[in-house]
Amino acid sequence: MGSKKAAVFFPGIGYGLDRPLLYYAKKIALQRGYETIDVPYTGFPKKVRGNKAKMKESFDIAMAQTEEILKDVDFSEYKDIIFVSKSVGTVVAAHYAHEHNIAVNHVFFTPLEETFMHNDQKGVVFHGTNDPWAETLAIQKKCAELKLPLNLYEGANHSLETGDVAKDLQYLTDIMMRLLD
Repeated sequence: MGSKKAAVFFPGIGYGLDRPLLYYAKKIALQRGYETIDVPYTGFPKKVRGNKAKMKESFDIAMAQTEEILKDVDFSEYKDIIFVSKSVGTVVAAHYAHEHNIAVNHVFFTPLEETFMHNDQKGVVFHGTNDPWAETLAIQKKCAELKLPLNLYEGANHSLETGDVAKDLQYLTDIMMRLLD
């Protein structure tokens, strides 16, 4: 096992690496001495939410691109690996770690229910109670089953935002402070 640290970033379909959650999480990783690796997949279908076939297609597109992007990364060189993911990226990150038998700590921002299809996950979960992509009770149940710490944000949507800028900044600060712990 190596001595380096890696933080791998898996965006969502419409939530890129330059958006607040991933942008600041990456700054924290860099500040803590992690080498960062971006997985900037693209080319998703439109109007995915609520459409199982398009969700599966999006997952397949993201997985294929992830395999290609990460094919030359030797994860055995790293003693500490964090996968930071958002939305569909949480499903991809969980599946990739499982399929490649990589011991990682996950940071799941607004995971989908499919994120928890494997029972070998460690990490932390951030979910908004007004997220139209994932039902809060289902996320709570899965986190309890897998013993994953769950941070709930009242009234927050799939971007962990409420529409109230002051509240959104408060939530963003809280989330990033939890990552700094």
